[in-house]
Amino acid sequence: MNKIETLCLLCSQPLQPVISWKMLLTNYFQPTICDKCSARFEHSPTATALYQYNEAMKDYLHQYKFLQDVALAKVFRQELYARFKNEKATIIPISMHPIKQKERTFSHMEELLKAANIPFIQLLEKTTTETQSSKNRVERVQTAPLFRLMVGAHVEHKQYLLFDDIKTTGTTLRHASEILLHAGARNVQSFTLING
Repeated sequence: MNKIETLCLLCSQPLQPVISWKMLLTNYFQPTICDKCSARFEHSPTATALYQYNEAMKDYLHQYKFLQDVALAKVFRQELYARFKNEKATIIPISMHPIKQKERTFSHMEELLKAANIPFIQLLEKTTTETQSSKNRVERVQTAPLFRLMVGAHVEHKQYLLFDDIKTTGTTLRHASEILLHAGARNVQSFTLING
């Protein structure tokens, strides 16, 4: 019988398969990157993000989002599962404009949550194809509303948690939060993969 070799999704080095009772009896995911690649990501000191932005994260985002490597959604699934598994708030990933999603072929925020088996709903629709990363700090702060409620969306009077890939000025999260609060949400918090 041939053994299937699993490779690190970032550097293509062979991964040593780990079979344990913990993996078999819990929601423990098989690692998708090697320890060397994992060590390149810097954990965030804040409670509202998993990681800090650095060169390793810049490379990861480029490959995942812009080179459309959807397999990389699995890289942080264990950490995201651990963070969200007991979350009481309804999770809403920050949405992409439909044109951008068609270009990229997948919603990078939704794929991160799917890879970690985290339930979510979508209530927001992006109103512009402009990216915040193409703007300077002043332009980001002064930007027009980025979102609207989806047609037929119903915002309940309860707590929601917005999930985005990176927070720099917080403009995207602020705009999304304002739409939800105005529509009747009791409380809106946010969490990001990366603190910029």
